[in-house]
This record gives sequence, C-alpha cells and structure tokens, in this order.
Amino acid sequence: MSELLLRAGGWEQVTPESAGWRYLHFGVRTAPFSASTGGQEIAVVVLGGRCRVEAGGESWQLGGRAHVFDGMPWAVYLPRDTAYAVEGDGEVAICGASCESRRDPVLIRPEDVEIEVRGAGNATRQINHIVKPEFPAERLLVVEVFTPSGNWSSYPPHKHDEDRPPGEVVLEETYYFRTPEPEAFAVQRLYSPRHGLDLTETVRDGDLMLVPYGYHTTAAAHGYDLYYLNALAGDHRSMAAADDPGLAWIRGAWAKLEPDPRVPLVR
Repeated sequence: MSELLLRAGGWEQVTPESAGWRYLHFGVRTAPFSASTGGQEIAVVVLGGRCRVEAGGESWQLGGRAHVFDGMPWAVYLPRDTAYAVEGDGEVAICGASCESRRDPVLIRPEDVEIEVRGAGNATRQINHIVKPEFPAERLLVVEVFTPSGNWSSYPPHKHDEDRPPGEVVLEETYYFRTPEPEAFAVQRLYSPRHGLDLTETVRDGDLMLVPYGYHTTAAAHGYDLYYLNALAGDHRSMAAADDPGLAWIRGAWAKLEPDPRVPLVR
C-alpha cells in the first residue's frame, strides 16, 4: 500500500480520480499562477510568503509568515465555478472538495483561526482550525497541526471511515508534512484490521499521506517540531472520529498530566 505515501518531488496534486475516493483534492503551488475551482470549493492556505488572490472582481492580500513555523495562517475560501489568480511569491496549499452548491468567498485571517491545545504530556499538540465544521462550506474541512519534537500527535489512533453519526462520520483525508530542516522526520502509522492494512512509514518535509480509511497516528522525532496540514472532505459537517478501542483509555489518563508547556508553538 505504498501508494498511500507520496514522496516530496514525486507528486503535484491529488484528485478523487488519482486517490480512488469521492471528493477530496489537494495540491501545493507557488505564485504566480491562475486557475479555476471548477466543481470544487477550495481553501487557498498560505504556507509561506505573501500573495494576493483575485477572483470575481474581488482581491484579498494574504500572508505574513515566512514559513509554516513562523506564525498563524492566512487563507481564503473560494466557491466552485470561480476563476482566480494568485500573485506574489507565496507558497500555497490548495485544499478542495467536489461540491454541488456555490457559496460566497470568505477571507480567513490569523485572528479568525481558532487555536486548540489538545492532549497532555508527550501527546500534546496544537490544532489550528482554519475551515471548521461551523464554517459555511459544503464538504471541505481544513486544520493545521503543530507537534513539538518528541511528541505524539493524532493520538490515540482514530479513524473516520464508517457512517455512524454523531460518533463517527466518513471523511477522506490528506496529511501534508513540513519540517524545519531537511534531516528532520516523523513516523506515521495507518492501520485497518477490516481492510488488512498496517502501514508504518518515515515521513519527511513535503511528503503527503493519503488516509482513505483506517486508524492513524503520528510521532515527531526528537529534536525537531513537526507541522502537518490536514484537508478533509465528507458528506457531514463534522470531524467525528472513533478511537482505536484498545487505546481509547489513554484519554482518561490525560487528566493526571499537564499539557506540554511548549504548546502553543505558534500564536
């Protein structure tokens, strides 16, 4: 199942056709460029640098952080059937989901992004909610996650591949990894007894992991903090997930632990 891990430099974009799922699109581009959203709603998330996005007679100035570890994100949500142009020198992620309805564009400023400190002890991480379930989108959800060096993230392992709301919903997901130095790495595990999958991979800067199903979790190697951007899409405005039942007890153990004082890593 190595096709679920796309190595940096070996991929340009993920589409429903290339991934074998229904909705989710993902790509990373450097300005300037022009494109159309087509049948997708998209979020243009600035990874680093500055850029101006123009669409439908409107213009938004985005950016401010030099790289993902330098501060909070700027983004803009654009509806389907929209021609747009990105000017400047910024590097941006294009998170998209096939959809039916056309909504209004929305600028997402750093102060609009909710910071959540999740977990405790060496499972503490920072979640930046960019496109939340409450956001006026049809299917797209976007979060970025900062994990201090040596910590576990997306823990306990969880999945979202069965339609059992409100406790679990089906979501397609990508993990886009960035590290502060090229020698840094993390470990990503993706496993599903139901699908006969157990994949553990070393991930590095610019790698992309596809998560069509199964429990998943990440560990940042000692010495370097880890960033990943999650794009998700499904039929429900929810991020409900089911923990691995053998490890769900760990949430209760966090009550006796303090959060890692390094988190939030960025503000």
